[in-house]
Amino acid sequence: MGVVALLGLASSISLLSGWRLYLCVFATGLAMRFGWIAPPVHLTGLDVLANPWVLGIAGVGLIAEFFADKIMWLDTVWDAVHTLIRPVGGALLALAIIDPHDPTWQVASLLLGGSAALLSHGAKASTRAAVNVSPEPFSNAIVSTGEDVVTTSLLAATIASPVAAVVIAVLLASGAVAMLVLLRRLYRRVTRRKAPVRTG
Repeated sequence: MGVVALLGLASSISLLSGWRLYLCVFATGLAMRFGWIAPPVHLTGLDVLANPWVLGIAGVGLIAEFFADKIMWLDTVWDAVHTLIRPVGGALLALAIIDPHDPTWQVASLLLGGSAALLSHGAKASTRAAVNVSPEPFSNAIVSTGEDVVTTSLLAATIASPVAAVVIAVLLASGAVAMLVLLRRLYRRVTRRKAPVRTG
């Protein structure tokens, strides 16, 4: 696997971990343990994900996140708590994937993974906070379920194909940036409308 494909794989999984860290860890580890997926030979750093203890902890986190993420405002609290956890998890996943011996690449992979996870986490948390403003109670569950399906599908495609990993990384990063820009513009527009009009 070339450098571009390797970076694409690390970036994609890190970006997805900003949405669903526990799902990324659990699904990848479970698939490796039962032989459902066969990652490239050089990804020996990911073997730890198939450890029963890691699977157990990730499974508990996955269940907790599945329910917490579908309840209005509780999802925002959950995202706030994971503002540090997801970037750190994304950074460690990237380091495990790249698995270099050169300290320069180790630092680069940590920065890449942490930044990617923080970017997607910021877009997710901001979007969910905006959804919470909706008066009806079902939008959170619908959006959260959509995130579950999309994350699982993209994770499978990322591990299955290096080309898909690069494409997914570019699309996710572009989408996250676009979402943050859009939300910022909407916030400015709303605050301008609410600002008191000065007279005299």
